[in-house]
Amino acid sequence: MEKFFETDLLVIGGGPGGYVASLYAAKKGLKVTLVEKQFIGGTCLNIGCIATKALIKSSSTYYEATHLDNIGVTIDQVKFDWGKIQERKKAVIDQLVGGIGYLLKGQNVETIFGTASFIDNDTVMIHTDSQFITYKAKNIIIASGSKVRRLKIDGANLNGVLDSEKLLSYGRFPKTLTIVGGGIIGMEFAFIFGMLGCQVTVLETMPQILPMIDKDMSTRLLRYAKLANINVITNASVQAYKHNESNQPTVVYTKNDETFEIGSTLILEAIGRMPSTDLLCLEHTSVKVNKSGAIEIDDFMRTNVNHIYAIGDVTNKVQLAHVASHQAIACVDAILGHSHPLNYHHVPSVIFTHPQIACVGMTESALKEANIAYKVTKAPGSANGRALINNDSGVIKLIEEEATGILIGAQLFGLDAENMIAPLTLAISKKMKAKDLKETIFAHPTIAELIHEAALGLHKEAIHYTE
Repeated sequence: MEKFFETDLLVIGGGPGGYVASLYAAKKGLKVTLVEKQFIGGTCLNIGCIATKALIKSSSTYYEATHLDNIGVTIDQVKFDWGKIQERKKAVIDQLVGGIGYLLKGQNVETIFGTASFIDNDTVMIHTDSQFITYKAKNIIIASGSKVRRLKIDGANLNGVLDSEKLLSYGRFPKTLTIVGGGIIGMEFAFIFGMLGCQVTVLETMPQILPMIDKDMSTRLLRYAKLANINVITNASVQAYKHNESNQPTVVYTKNDETFEIGSTLILEAIGRMPSTDLLCLEHTSVKVNKSGAIEIDDFMRTNVNHIYAIGDVTNKVQLAHVASHQAIACVDAILGHSHPLNYHHVPSVIFTHPQIACVGMTESALKEANIAYKVTKAPGSANGRALINNDSGVIKLIEEEATGILIGAQLFGLDAENMIAPLTLAISKKMKAKDLKETIFAHPTIAELIHEAALGLHKEAIHYTE
C-alpha cells in the first residue's frame, strides 16, 4: 500500500553527513525525515573509520606490548584473540550507532529504513521492507555516500579476493595477506594485520605509497612497515587474480616489464571508493552528475536544482567523514539563508598507521609543481623531552610561503599526530605566521612544544635542534 507524506527536509543517507544534517536541521526547527538503506552511521561508523580504528587500537597495543624492553618493561607470553578483537570492534560500533539513534529520536527526526529513489525533482519514493512511501520535501539533501571501487580484471570475483568491508569482519586471522593499493585504506589495513604477525605484501602502482603526502614522510613510514612484517612493492601493475598450485588466491602483477606472482591466504583490494548513486534514479531528475559519477554542487552544497543539495562522498570533493559533517552544517545553513562556503584547502587528514601520519594544507611537492617559493623546517622528536620519554622518533614539518610568511602546510609523523594536527590546522586556516606560534607559550613537558620549536626553526632560530 502506497502512502504520501510531506516534510521540510528529506535527507537521503544516515552517515556522518546525513545524520549530522538531520540533527542540525532539527535543532534549527525544521521537520526532518532521514532515510537510511542499511545502518545509521553509514560506512564511517560501521565499516570504515570507527571499525578500522577499533582494530588498529587492538593491533597497535599488542605490537607495543611485544616491544617494551627498551623502556624497561617485559611482558611474557603476549597473545591476542582475533575473535575478541572483533567483538570489541562491534561493541564500539553498536554503542556509537545506538547513541546517534537516541539523538535522532530526541530531536524528533523521523527515521525510515529503506531505499530512496527519485520519481522527479520534487518527489522521492521510499521502499521499506513492507511498503512504498512517497515523500514531497521543500528541500532534499543527498548524502548517499560511496562504495568500494574494484578492479575490472580476470579473477576479480575469485574466492579469497576481498574488499575492505568484507575483510573488516573476516572471521579467521590470515597468516599471509596481499594488499592491492598503497593508499590510506591499504596502508592502515597493512599495519592492522602486520602488527599482529601476519606477513603482509602491499602492491602499489605508483612510485610511492600514500601519494597525498610528501615522499620524505612516505619513505620514513617504509622503515616502520618492515618492522611490522609489511613488504611494500611500488611501480607494480596488477594484471589478474588466480589460484596457484596450492589453491591460494594469487596476484599476478608486472614490474619493470617482468611478470610476478604472489600467493597468500587472502587478497585485499584497496584501490579507493567511488560515489554511490546507482539506487537514487537521478535520471528521473535534472541533477547533474559528472564523469566520475559524483553529483555536482556549488560552494553551498546546492546542485543545479535549487532545492536539492548533496554532501559527503557522493560529491567526491574530499572523501573524509569530517568533511561530510562540515558540509552538512554549511548545507543546512544555506537552506536557512545563512550561506557560508567551505574551504577545502585546509582540511586535515590523519593516516592511522603505526606511527600515525597527519597533514594539512599544501605539500612541498605541490608547491614545487606550482612554482611557489617556500620555507620549510623539520623539527625532530629527538628535540623534545616528552617525545623521548614516549620513545617517539617522529618529526613535525612546517611550511610557510616565502612571499607572505603565512603558514601554508604542515605534516606530522608520529608525535600524537591525530591530536597535534588540530592546532596546526587552526594556525593554517587562520593564516597565522611563524611569529604567532613563536609568541605562544606551550606547556612543558609536552609534545606540543615541538610546534613552538618548529616555528622558531622556520627562521633558523630553533633552540633544541639545528637545521
